[in-house]
This record gives sequence, structure tokens and C-alpha cells, in this order.
Amino acid sequence: MTASPSPRHATPNKSQETGKPKLAFRPLPVPQVDVRGFWGDRAEAVATRTADILYDRCVAARMLEQIDPDQPSPGVVIPFHSPSPDEAASAGFTGSTVTTQMFWDSDLGKTIETAAYSLYRRKNPELEKKIDAVIDMYGRLQQEDGYLSSWYQRIQPGKRWTNLRDCHELYCAGHLIEGAVAYYQATGKRKLLDIMCRYADHIASVLGPEPGKKKGYCGHEEIELALVKLARVTGEQKYMELAKYFIDQRGQQPHYFDEEARARGADPKAYHFKTYEYSQSHIPVREQDKVVGHAVRAMYLYSGMADIATEYGDDTLRVALDRLWDDLTTKNLYITGGLGPSAHNEGFTSDYDLPNETAYAETCASVGLVFWATRMLGMGPNARYADMMERALYNGSISGLSLDGSLFFYENPLESRGKHNRWKWHRCPCCPPNIGRMVASIGSYFYSLADDALAVHLYGDSTARFDIADTPVTLTQASRYPWDGAVEITVEPQTSVEFTLHLRVPAWSSKAKLEINGEAIDLAEVTSDGYAAIRRQWKKGDRVRLDLEMPIERLYANPEVRQDAGRVALSRGPLIYCVEASDNDSRLHRLTLPRTAGIEAHDEPDLLGGVVTLSATAQADAGDGWQDGLYRSEPPAKVETRLTAVPYFAWDNREPGEMLVWLRDG
Repeated sequence: MTASPSPRHATPNKSQETGKPKLAFRPLPVPQVDVRGFWGDRAEAVATRTADILYDRCVAARMLEQIDPDQPSPGVVIPFHSPSPDEAASAGFTGSTVTTQMFWDSDLGKTIETAAYSLYRRKNPELEKKIDAVIDMYGRLQQEDGYLSSWYQRIQPGKRWTNLRDCHELYCAGHLIEGAVAYYQATGKRKLLDIMCRYADHIASVLGPEPGKKKGYCGHEEIELALVKLARVTGEQKYMELAKYFIDQRGQQPHYFDEEARARGADPKAYHFKTYEYSQSHIPVREQDKVVGHAVRAMYLYSGMADIATEYGDDTLRVALDRLWDDLTTKNLYITGGLGPSAHNEGFTSDYDLPNETAYAETCASVGLVFWATRMLGMGPNARYADMMERALYNGSISGLSLDGSLFFYENPLESRGKHNRWKWHRCPCCPPNIGRMVASIGSYFYSLADDALAVHLYGDSTARFDIADTPVTLTQASRYPWDGAVEITVEPQTSVEFTLHLRVPAWSSKAKLEINGEAIDLAEVTSDGYAAIRRQWKKGDRVRLDLEMPIERLYANPEVRQDAGRVALSRGPLIYCVEASDNDSRLHRLTLPRTAGIEAHDEPDLLGGVVTLSATAQADAGDGWQDGLYRSEPPAKVETRLTAVPYFAWDNREPGEMLVWLRDG
């Protein structure tokens, strides 16, 4: 297959305050990175199983009937929840029929993206033919003016651009744009890319700051980051400008959603979620300092803001993003990198409210945090963001996908009594293709490239190909990461070339060591913001060795997190651990891990696809002597037991049973 060239950019990155160019890092496209080892296994599972499963289940859900203009419209297929009278009226429905169908285009867009990156990894002519047919349907469905929304064309004709607040037009466009960019990069085919460029041009003709245009933006953010991708791959600055407009306009007064509601004859106050905090449109983005509302929407918005901050050198956005980052990571984030504790709004509640058993922690939200973090790295290597990206990648996101790539989680609790199990599909199937596309494109999160520098954000077996100073360079990593912290890097430039290699030194590794061609390097002298910066004239065969200590750590929550008071969690390297009933004799809530207990790591190549487990001697409350009543004056007796913990991402891949992340601390 033909890979696209490296993405192009239409404008330099400049500081709004100084006007001086700023160094910007952009991720390497997926076709320029080969991933093996831990992430290679997961990408292979997506390529061999998940990508086909996503397509087949989209077909089973009747999604293709909705986009195929040669078939009769399927009408409303999936009644989902009971709307408010205003929602029902604005959607043109009666009764309790508001459906996920309005964003089926987004599910197909993410499925196309997953398939694209999977096709790059492993040829699958049958799947490619199916995706080509889907793209052909969208080509036939697209209207002469460029408009493309199967919901508004096939289910609700005549109502386009009347309810940006609720009905996901731009959100769907964004996911289709991302699918188009991915399919072009992975296969060289640009039919969908051309379709989406025409649609983006139409959107720009309808929405924008110019007189006569609607001053709207999407209730569910996503198109902002998609337009940045489109601008980078096409070199068309107009798409970057449209993304910037959506960021700048959000939350401005008079509020567009109020005006839009009145225009369709609805009362703005009848909004189902009561507050525009739900969609982060309550105030302009540069004034925001609290993560609020729907967690996935928030992560997509902040991702788009970070892209625009990088592209335009906009320090006003960077300041706001850092405030929001602090608020999330110090008050509103699960230890797994999960976020959004509430099912009610699929999002945030109040500071330090992090229940474990009822945690919503949607897979899409953790994936969104990965998106946000990697875009913050566009403004320069900083382990503050990369460490959190790694935490979310290895824990809160890939927990949403079974090891064989066939089953999924929507919610990712940190405690289960055994009733929370993986499912084949969902009436709101946003998470399966989201985790699928992230895993399939994992190589783009490993590395990012600037004019004269390459940053290595993630470690593991992989090969990156890039040009620097017009010189082709191949960089190869060899490592058993995340099970082992030894990383060997070989640099192979076509000819000798000078550039800076930035290597992340994770905060959890306090005793890292660095060597270049066998010569020890003083990490303290070359490390800034958690990255070792090595500038030299690189020649063929140069070798870098980074040894990261992988300590087993006991982690404690801020005392304000009442659900974790008196509890302890375990980690090793980037991985958070949990205990499952499969490995432990006692009921999990009875277990106590003494502070004096030694914790050992064990390589288990035949367990859960090959993992490192942790074990310790623990205590358990005995169940004897309680036959006569529910309460008594004597505490339960303690018995010694062996505790075994497995990586959180791998839980519920065996027989159903209890799971616990936070153990009682002894």
C-alpha cells in the first residue's frame, strides 16, 4: 500500500506575544512507525479481529442502511432514552424516541479509521473492499453543495443546521474527517478525503465569523481536532482557521445555543442538562479553569485547544489548558487515568468525588485524555503530560478492550462484585471503535518530530522512520517494556546528521541510567521537564541505552478522596494493579495489605497473554462465628493469606468475578 508523505503545514508556529517562531512537535504518521512487543500484540489483535468485528456489528446495527441512498430509509431503529419535551420537539419526535442514530456517522468514521490503520499493519483485501463500498455510499449520499449527514438526509430531512446543541452534525463530520485522513495515509486512497474536504468547505460556508454566517459550533466537540488533521494532511490553512474559529467562538455571548433554540421555536431553558457546563460552552474557553460537564466532550475540546495553541503559538490557550490540566490531575482523575465518575452526565461532579464501584470512567474519556496529553506534547517535550498519557494508555483506556480484541467495556470501575463484565456491543457504540482506532494508531503516540529534534514519549519494541534536515533516519527500539525498564535504541541516519533526541524519564523511575555508545551520561545535566535532551552528530550504528528502574510502589489518595481513605493501591512502572477473585482465595473486600509486607514481582508468560504479577502475604477477615447475627462486639479474626495482583488493564479476561484496585491499608 502507498503511504502518504509526512504531513504538511500551511503556517509556521509563532508566539502571539513575541512573533518569534516556536518549536512545534508533531506526531509521526502511523505508516512511519512499526510497533512490536506489548503494543504490537494489541495492534495485531485489533488488525486481526477488532476491525472486522466493528464493521460486522455496524452492519448488524443497520448503520449501512442509513447511509446507502439506494436503499429505503430504515427510519428510527434504536429508541434510547426519554427526552424532555423540548428535546423531543426539536428532534421532531413524539413519545420517548431519541436515538443514537444521529451519530451513527461518527461510529462509521471511527470504524473506517480503525480499519485504515489495521490495513496498514496487515493486509485484509476483504475488509478493504467493504470499507471502499462504505466510502462509495457516502460519495453517493453527499449533496451537491457538499453537505453530508445521513441522519439529516435520511431520517430528518429539511432540519440541517437547526440544532447544533444536541444533534451531533459537526461531531459526526469530525469523525468522518479523521477516518478520511487515516484512510488516505494508510492506503493512499483519497476518495473519502476529497468527500470530506467538500463537506468541510460547505461547513465553512455556513458557520463562521463573517457577516451572514451562523455563529455556531458543536454541542459535542470533536471537529476542532479533526480539522487540524485535515489542514496538516492537505496543507490547506482554511481548515486550520475553521478549527480556530470553533475554539474562539465557544461560550461567547450572545450564546448561540440560546439563539438557535429560539429560532426553532424552543425554550432555551428547557435544555435537558440545564447548564452549558455540560458541553463546556458556559464561558469562553480562555476563561475556563474547571473541568466540568461531559468528560469525553471536555477531552476533545481541550485536545482541539492544544492543537490550536501549538499551531498558532497561542499562549493564552496554553495558560487556560494548564489550569484545566491541574484541575483534572489534582482533583478529578482516577489513579487508572479514568475520568468522569458519574453516569448521570457521563462526566464530572465535584472535586475529589471518585467512587470506585460506581465509577463511570468511560473508555472514550480515557482515550480522550490520551488525545489531549499527546497534543500538549506538541508544544514541547514535558513529562508532566507524557507520564499521564502513559498512565491513561496502559490502564484506563486499554482496559476497555479484551485481550483478544473481541469484547468491550463502556464503563471502567475500580471495584466490582463480579457483575460488571465485557459486552459484544452497545446501543451507544462509541467506545469500541474509539479504543480500536487508538490502539491501531499507537505508533503515532510513541514519537513526535520537530525541525531538528525527535522526542521519544513511549518505550517498547518499535521502528520509526523520519526525515530530519533532509536526511532519512531510522530509529529502532528494543525493549520488553512495560515488563522491563531496559531500553536499547539504535539510530541509523542515511548520512551523519545533527539533531536533538529527547528521551522521557518517567517520574516513577527515580534511578534511571543513560549511556551512549557505552559511555555514561549524567542525566541530571541533560534533563529538563522530565526529558533527557541529547544533541549530537548522529551516525549509523549509534546506540543509546536507557535503564529505568521499575519499582513496586504503594500509592495513596489525597485524604479528600473519601472513598479511598485507609486504602492503598499498587503500581509497577506505568501499570496500576488490581486483585481478582480468580487469583485470591478470600473475598476481596476482606483483604488487608500490611505496610510491612514485602511485595514481589513475578514474570508469568502464560497468564493473560504474558504479564508480571505482584504478590504479598496479606491478612483477611475470617468469616467464622457470624452465624448468630449481623453485628457483634468482637472484631473478626485475622487469617494470613496470599495476595496476587494483576495489571488492571487485563481484568475480566477470565471467568467473571470480583475485582478491586484499592486495598485496605494495614
